[in-house]
Amino acid sequence: MTSTTQDDRRWLTAAIELSRRSAPARTHYAVGAIVVGPDGTQLAAGYTGETDPHLHAEEAALMTQPLPGLSRATLYSSLEPCTTRKSRPGTCTDLILATGIRRVVIALREPLIFADCRGVETLRAAGVAVTEIGDLGELVRQINAHVLDGYPRVR
Repeated sequence: MTSTTQDDRRWLTAAIELSRRSAPARTHYAVGAIVVGPDGTQLAAGYTGETDPHLHAEEAALMTQPLPGLSRATLYSSLEPCTTRKSRPGTCTDLILATGIRRVVIALREPLIFADCRGVETLRAAGVAVTEIGDLGELVRQINAHVLDGYPRVR
């Protein structure tokens, strides 16, 4: 596990705030994702449902434009990238691995509501450094109360 910096907290908080743009729906989480280059500049950003109701935040950030040199970039996502989905054949974890991103920072692991997600484990097994900043997870839970209310905290 890599160490957390103030920049990590700032960028992850920005991704969490971006997730507020996602229209609340009982069928999906509101997630924000930001890609930051090695020089600390934002390369791309996206949120759940940004242009299509089935679009995940990581997809919105990574598929909007060609992004060269992602092997040294960091992806900040408010929620663990998916490893299972019903709306499309490809997962966000597969997309992250295909882009060559080698570092991901998240606030909350995906709760066991829609799928048994194993994004953190899958990314780490592929050599991607994953950092969890769990104390920011409560913000993600609040934003996703439309889905999470009534479900226990299992992770």
